[in-house]
Amino acid sequence: MNRTLTQTLVFSSLLILATTASSRAADVKQKSDTSKPKDVLLTTMDNELQRATKALDQMSPAPYFLSYEVQDQTFAIAVGMDGALLSSLHFRHRSADVITHVGTPALDNTHEDSRTSAIQSGSLPTDDDSDAMARELWRLTYQGYRKASKAYLNVKTQNQVNAKEEDTSADFSQEKPEVHLDYKLPAGAVHQAKMEELARKYSARFRGYPFIYKAAVLITAQSGQTRLVNSDGTKLVYPSQLVRLAIQVQTRADDGMDLMRVETFQADSLDKLPGDTEIDAKIQKMAADIKALRAAPVAEPFAGPALLSGRASAVFFHEVLGHRLEGQRQRGEKEGRTFAKKIGEKVLPDFLTVSDDPTVRELGGVDLSGWYQYDNEGVPAQKVDLIKNGVLTNYLMARMPINGFAHSNGHGRAQAGFVPVGRQGNLIVSSTKAASDAELRQQLIDEVKKKNKPYGLYFEDIEGGFTLTQAGAPQAFQVLPVLVWKVYPDGRPDELVRGVDIVGTPLAAMSGILITGEKSAVFDGVCGAESGGVPVAAVAPAMLFSEIEVQKRGHSLNRPPILPPPDLPVVNQGKGGMQ
Repeated sequence: MNRTLTQTLVFSSLLILATTASSRAADVKQKSDTSKPKDVLLTTMDNELQRATKALDQMSPAPYFLSYEVQDQTFAIAVGMDGALLSSLHFRHRSADVITHVGTPALDNTHEDSRTSAIQSGSLPTDDDSDAMARELWRLTYQGYRKASKAYLNVKTQNQVNAKEEDTSADFSQEKPEVHLDYKLPAGAVHQAKMEELARKYSARFRGYPFIYKAAVLITAQSGQTRLVNSDGTKLVYPSQLVRLAIQVQTRADDGMDLMRVETFQADSLDKLPGDTEIDAKIQKMAADIKALRAAPVAEPFAGPALLSGRASAVFFHEVLGHRLEGQRQRGEKEGRTFAKKIGEKVLPDFLTVSDDPTVRELGGVDLSGWYQYDNEGVPAQKVDLIKNGVLTNYLMARMPINGFAHSNGHGRAQAGFVPVGRQGNLIVSSTKAASDAELRQQLIDEVKKKNKPYGLYFEDIEGGFTLTQAGAPQAFQVLPVLVWKVYPDGRPDELVRGVDIVGTPLAAMSGILITGEKSAVFDGVCGAESGGVPVAAVAPAMLFSEIEVQKRGHSLNRPPILPPPDLPVVNQGKGGMQ
């Protein structure tokens, strides 16, 4: 299962959220900067790698590839609720991942179900004590080798007794070594006092809305450096920096359905986040949306014409298409392999083109979460044209080959502590058949009349979704809308409804796209899959579908609170806000 976790605040997992943010590289120049003092950490990593490679080469079985990745990050977290500070953390952490491949590239310990045998993870001292760091790397390397060598013997046995696999590609690709040393650290990413101030200020804005039962603001900031060395000769140092502001509000309808609205903002530093005017306007809209949702009727299961906004289309493509174009999903008996044998075939209408480009830092003034310089296997980020004019041309590749694709294209991504696999970065959908917003709405109404349906649906916003890609499960997806409207063909006002999810199967769903809008929208978030949570972005225009299926969303029967909330002094929200 792959899940987009963009719109959920989990306060018991603050460290995970902060660690996930650390995998995104900052906007820095590509030119290497070696003017800094001697890098004790990189030197220690390199020396220990060389020592381990030489010693373990005498073993049987011997590793043919070793890699050390260390993320040295400073994290800051501030959580505000009802105008008060709920939590504030500031810490530094060095995570270390040792990757070991035993055997040969053609067949090694990572074959099929044994991929996780490649990694051994731990923490390094934050002091630049070479002896202490070397000892921990030695321990991780030894443990990693033991695990990998045992797995390799298992793999060889299974290879002898099992039937021949359909895809007999190698288990690991040979890639050109990269050397890139950039020690420039962007300034101003972590400012604890300012973060605490914003958490208090923005969470206090919701005091004037008694129908909101819980309102919280989470601000995370990270800044640091990633270092990677491997036995191919790759040696990388690059900075990372990210600030994310998330606002979450919750309420409950009279029938027991819990309702939530979340908005997120991100930038390279606190001073680049939107100003108070924009944030306050968003807060007022969130409050208005959540109030309207409480009173909205529950929608019934339905299949018919639907219009998705740009943000909704972006999430839809990420879940329904993007995950199924990740390289490892085309290989192995346990994968559904929806698109494994469709290279050169038409899989979308011919007016649609889909690419994944992690080299794009921003689009239309909006930062893209899926931007990075190098993937977690040391391969440079690359633009990949996945579908051209409706025809499938490529996959998102890590260093695990598949039939017809022997090399990585820079999409081997992972959260610290996980083995990299092919993952999305910035998934971008473009169209040559577009119409204005007014024309799209009219075409939706025309399609409703054509199919003799009582109404169509307009999906204004979406909180996330998930998809199933393994062969043992239905090849289905579920997208989780937040704001859904019934659009009537007889001219009645649109009606807000709640409690529906978009469901379906990919090939059927994609075949129903009729036309798109003229403007694209961005959905930034964090996507969880087998290699952990990684920052992603999806970009798409609004889309008209001939048919979308929705199902009712389950909910509890817990009543809203019987005791009214205590009166709180209302905080001034500025011009146009509550006083």
